[in-house]
Formats: sequence, structure tokens, C-alpha cells
Amino acid sequence: MAYVIAEPCIGTKDTACVDACPVDCIHPKKDEGDHDPADQLFIDPVECIDCGACVPACPVSAIFAQDDLPEKWAHFTEKNAAHFGR
Repeated sequence: MAYVIAEPCIGTKDTACVDACPVDCIHPKKDEGDHDPADQLFIDPVECIDCGACVPACPVSAIFAQDDLPEKWAHFTEKNAAHFGR
């Protein structure tokens, strides 16, 4: 079960979660070319090790365990995966 970044991240893109991730699976980082045009950050569902370190780091409570993702944001599971071509 991976973690998913949902709607509260849109327009915020605070990268505290990027720094908290021990396996570097949250992108785009501020220094990556696709950071500015991206509307939010994304978690790679294959690389995520389900540690949860990113959850308390998020200032807008946008990160959820996939099984705990509110139904209204269920489509963000696919949106995160699609960002990585998964």
C-alpha cells in the first residue's frame, strides 16, 4: 500500500514531504524542470516503502495511505501513478 498526495496539495506544493522521504519517491522537486508547471507533488507508488514519514511533514494534510484516501479524492491514486508513467 503506497501513500497518495491528494487535492490539498494543488497550488501549495510545499516540499517538506520531499525532504522527509527516505527513498526519494516524491516529485517534482523544486530543482526539477517539471516543478513549476506541475499543479501538485506526486508519490511514486512503486518506489514508496509505506513508511509514512511524509504524512506529518505535509503542512496541508494532503498525504494519505491509499486505503485511507477519502472517496472524493480516489482519482488521485491514478493521478500520482500516471505522473511516473505507471
